[in-house]
Amino acid sequence: MTRRFRVRTLPRDPVKLLTVLALTAAFLAQEDRLARKNPLAGDARAIESGRVMFRMQCAGCHGLSATGGRSGPDLTRGTFTVGDTDADLYGVIFNGVPGTEMPAFAERLDDNDRWQLVSYVRSLTPHNTGPIPGDRSAGEQLFWEKGNCGQCHRIGARGGGVGPNLTRSGRQRSLAYLRESVVSPDADITADAATVTVVTRDGRKIVGVEKGFDNFWAAVMDVSGRYYSFQRDEVSSITREYRSLMPLNYGRLFSDRELENLVAFLASLDGGKR
Repeated sequence: MTRRFRVRTLPRDPVKLLTVLALTAAFLAQEDRLARKNPLAGDARAIESGRVMFRMQCAGCHGLSATGGRSGPDLTRGTFTVGDTDADLYGVIFNGVPGTEMPAFAERLDDNDRWQLVSYVRSLTPHNTGPIPGDRSAGEQLFWEKGNCGQCHRIGARGGGVGPNLTRSGRQRSLAYLRESVVSPDADITADAATVTVVTRDGRKIVGVEKGFDNFWAAVMDVSGRYYSFQRDEVSSITREYRSLMPLNYGRLFSDRELENLVAFLASLDGGKR
């Protein structure tokens, strides 16, 4: 049997040809950058410039100290969802992450700026990083049983959808952030995770986490996972408070040892199957 191969030719239109060549050149240039090692690795001046740039461009999501903010993950642990090489970090800064709030900085920062950011992020990783204290297995049992955290939080395919998904909490949050989230859940409430209370005209009160909110309507999900949507002119009142639906007594419910175990479990979650 004779195989036929289709030969692709370049477009004859000069404009199309120039476009194809320009895109090809840009692609090859990016591939070359990603293949290279960071030319500014360990450079103290580059790290300081990257720190200043980080505060201006990145701290709004990742926090001033890069330990995790309202939407961005902790960048101080030395391990990242996208990969752990300098080229991986550069690629994320250059291209962004589709489906997340991480934007592309291909147009906003030049090549040198992007490598300075990589150098700064690299400098944040502690050199004496040791094992996380606590018993992960005991913490997992506390999560699902004593704390009943799965009523609101999902890990993989298990749990509820009212609270934040914790499937990747170990890659996204620092140990300090995870512990504070357990004992002081009101410390960091995102704009789209406030508590909304609706009082209907027949006197029913529905309390849930915000799933949509503006001057005309509100959508909420209660702790049982039931979804509601209300028009303001159809109910007696709608109020939004920047507080968590999460119980405030976990600092008393769990002993210090149990808290350590629970945080160890949350810190171990990296997106793998459970």
